[in-house]
Amino acid sequence: MTKVRNKKRRIIIVLTAFAIIVLLEAWGYALETVNYTVSSSKVSSPVRIVFISDLHNGFYGGKDQSGIWDEIQEQDPDIVLFGGDLIDMYGGFDNALKLAGLVKAEYPCAYTPGNHEMMRSDRQDFYDQLDALGVPRLEGSCTEFTVNYQKIRICGIIDTIEYGKNGTQLENCCELLAEDCYNVLLSHQPEQTDACIDAAREVPFDLILSGHAHGGQWEIPFILEQGLYAPDQGIFPERTKGMYEYGDTVHIISKGLARPLRMIFIPRIFNRPELTVIDIEAAAEDFTGSIEIPTE
Repeated sequence: MTKVRNKKRRIIIVLTAFAIIVLLEAWGYALETVNYTVSSSKVSSPVRIVFISDLHNGFYGGKDQSGIWDEIQEQDPDIVLFGGDLIDMYGGFDNALKLAGLVKAEYPCAYTPGNHEMMRSDRQDFYDQLDALGVPRLEGSCTEFTVNYQKIRICGIIDTIEYGKNGTQLENCCELLAEDCYNVLLSHQPEQTDACIDAAREVPFDLILSGHAHGGQWEIPFILEQGLYAPDQGIFPERTKGMYEYGDTVHIISKGLARPLRMIFIPRIFNRPELTVIDIEAAAEDFTGSIEIPTE
């Protein structure tokens, strides 16, 4: 009888552990890395970008951010980009600053704010601390990195519609685009991508990176692939994750890393937090970019 009870107990323990794993997966708890590959005649050798969106001051693997930091290092990126909502509309900055500091110490990086930063009256305090770390903050401006002697120009806008002078931000970025660079735009809100593409008629953005939509929050595999709801897109949104091509422009939307405590009441379902990795590879066409050969 005792052996039977012990066997039943072991079965219950195994089934309970399995149920917990399934629930955590379904409710979007565990971090996943999502890889995309794009090709361009503007590069002659591969460039890898890690894109971090919608952290909302969250942490992974403890307050030391070891969970996400280990994964970033495993991906061995050339550039790391922060695409908005690095902090939440509520709470502190510590987790976001910890991750930004780790990244800046090891990789070229840049940051563009999102709508949650703009909701905070103390956002300048956060910006000042981020500036002190040396992380470039792009608001209608661009920064340029050289990877394997290739020019990668990163531009950023907060929003094409709200928050004051952001129409000008997009115009400023378009004026800074260069045909001999691979041009990347950080534009937090994916529903505004059409406006970004329309504005860059003379020299198009090669890659636009967005977040904001959190993968539609509640997904149902094979039924609600883009999720149930997204900010500024409403019910049954059309663009919450994945890769899209519009002529010469590739648009990638990250599901983001958001899981703040207030999301307990609106959890991610079948929608795991995403660390986005983009590999830019040389296209079959003749190389049209720019290579800077060192003089020494």
